Parts: sequence; structure tokens; C-alpha cells
Amino acid sequence: MKKIKIVVVGLGYVGLSNALLLAQKNRVTAVDIDIDKVTLINEKKTPLSDQEIESFLVNETLDLKAALPSDEFFENLDVALISTPTNYDENTNCFNTDSVEETIKNALSKNPNITIIIRSTIPVGFTDQMIERYQTNNIYFVPEFLREGRALNDSLNPSRIIIGGSGNKFKLIESIFRDGAKKKDVDVLHISASEAESSKLFSNTYLAMRVAFFNELDTFAQTKNLNTNNIINSLSLDPRIGSGYNNPSFGYGGYCLPKDTKQLLANYQNIPQKLMAAIIESNGLRKKFIADKIVEMKPQVVGIYRLVMKEGSDNFRESSIQDVIKLITSKGIKVIIFEPLVGDDSFGDLEVVNDFEEFSMQSEIILANRVNNELNSVSDKVFTRDIFNLD
Repeated sequence: MKKIKIVVVGLGYVGLSNALLLAQKNRVTAVDIDIDKVTLINEKKTPLSDQEIESFLVNETLDLKAALPSDEFFENLDVALISTPTNYDENTNCFNTDSVEETIKNALSKNPNITIIIRSTIPVGFTDQMIERYQTNNIYFVPEFLREGRALNDSLNPSRIIIGGSGNKFKLIESIFRDGAKKKDVDVLHISASEAESSKLFSNTYLAMRVAFFNELDTFAQTKNLNTNNIINSLSLDPRIGSGYNNPSFGYGGYCLPKDTKQLLANYQNIPQKLMAAIIESNGLRKKFIADKIVEMKPQVVGIYRLVMKEGSDNFRESSIQDVIKLITSKGIKVIIFEPLVGDDSFGDLEVVNDFEEFSMQSEIILANRVNNELNSVSDKVFTRDIFNLD
């Protein structure tokens, strides 16, 4: 059977996990501007903190090579999958889609018949704009629903495959994602591009809403001196509610939920809503509540145990703890940080102390969004709202 030739552009969690998924059955070139990533992947080493990706690179038979960008890659290819970053721009109230647009432009200029799959998160209506601009139906949006630290597992075992577009390549796209998946009974939806874009933003906003809901429940319980665990367990036994995303935290954060909730709210311009704005506001209130609790204790030194959002992650972009830190330091309280992923002895203006014993001795209170066994010896100093020890 002839292999489909695919280029994957952008090798973060989404791009790399997709490249590995597709390289099982197809010929894949994985492209990134980071030469260190390219070198590691070609040496069958992972540039990301993900043990499953590391094992997959070593143990699976993959038709995969990594390379730096070149427009020539698009020649004689069947598919270009785009997973470049689309950070939210607070000034424009929109995702910055420059890298996606540039990749589409380069791909179509070299190969007008190439099928383009956008996996980067984009504003509602973006794919149709590209279809109109380039007068081609070969551009599709296929949203990803991957968890950081479990990206490859979620790629191999997708909850669903949603393909948004209006061309005739639905079967091709469905087949390349199905063929590499371990899970075979996957629901597949063929819908419009704007519907697919909406489904991505609404999915993440719903998850953010659940996080905010259980955080507000915990805020209520703490204020009323009630047992949060008992209340949440009571709710979670209701099958209509369930136990997903019910572990209190210092607020939702990370790369996806903060920007996706803001983008969806921006797409609601001139459309009646209250809930979408309230989710974002609630998250800010939660971080202030946590900071206020710490300030009330009047510590001299607060230790921050990890900047990452959860165990197994190497990413602390937009982590909620960073906003809590700003609120605490604004009150003149000294903050030190324990974060092995920070190689320097400082993070911004803050001191990094990566000797855990020294960190523990200096800290009067240790603030931990998520706890693990390392904190057992200093549990009397730990302030956390991690009730179930889950992400």
C-alpha cells in the first residue's frame, strides 16, 4: 500500500504526538524552527516531558524524520498538518494566527493540490477565510483534544475525530487518523469548518467552567468552615455530574484554557451572554482568594512548590500560580521558588532555590497547586487545595 507523504509543521505536544501517530503508517517529515528539537527527534529522543513519547520514539517502527523549515518540503506531498502556536493577543482580542497563515501560503504556493489540516486552535471563521482567500476547498480544521503530558496517549486513543471543512478529502483525513489509532471504535463527525472551530473553543470553555465551579464550591466551603471533600463526593455520585475535573486548584491555567475562553468570549461580540464572561472572572477571583488566604497568615517567606500546572508537565506558561505569586508579592511578602525546570537561580525577580531541603527550611508556608510524596516530610507547612491528588 502506497504511503501518504505528510509534513507536520510545529513540534509542540500536539505536533509531535500527531507526527508519531501518523508516522506508523505514512511517510512523515516533522518540521520545527528549533534545531535542538529537530536534533533530538532524529536521535529518537523526546524534547518534551512525556515518557510515552520517549518510549514510542525508541520502540516503534516509524517512517519519520525531523527537519528545519524549508518551502521545498511542500512539493510532492499529499498532506500538510499545521500545529504551530497561536497565542492569544490581548490587544486584538484574537489568536495570533500569523504562523498558520504563513504555512498555508507557503504550502499552496509550492503545491496547490496539497491537503491542509489545521490543528492549531484558531478563531471561529478562520478556516473559511483561508478557503476564500486561496480559492480552494482543500483546507480543513481538525480540532485536537489532547491533555498535556498525555498527548500521545490521547492521539492513539481519541475520544472523537472531528473534521471541519467543505471539500472532498474527508475520507482521506479520517483514514490517516484512524489507521494509526489503537482505539478503533472512534466516533467521527464531518461538519463545517466553523462548527469544528466552535466545538474546540466550547469544549475547553466547558472544562474551564467545571474547574471554576468546583473552585467556587471550595471557596464557599472554606469560608463556611465546611468539608470540601464531602461536598464534592456527594455531587460526584450523581451520574449527571460525575467526577471529572472536580479537584480544586488555584485556578485553571496552562496553554489552552485561558486563551480559548478569552477567544470564545471575543467571538461572542454582539451576541447575548453572561456565562462566558463569568467563567473568566471567576478564575481571577479564585486566584485572589488564594492569595488573600496566604496574606492573612502574615508569613515572612512563602515558598512556591513548582510552577508547572501538574505532575508530568514541563510547561508553566500561563500557570495559575504565577498570578497568585504576583498578588502575594504585591503585599511585600518575600517569595522563593522550587522549580527544577528553571535552570537559573532566579525566575524574573524571584529567587529560585532548587535544593529542596534548603527551600523547605526557608519557607514558612509552602504553596502547592498540586502535591506529591516529596512534600510529605513538610506537610505541616503546605497550603494546597489539591484534595484528590489528581490533575
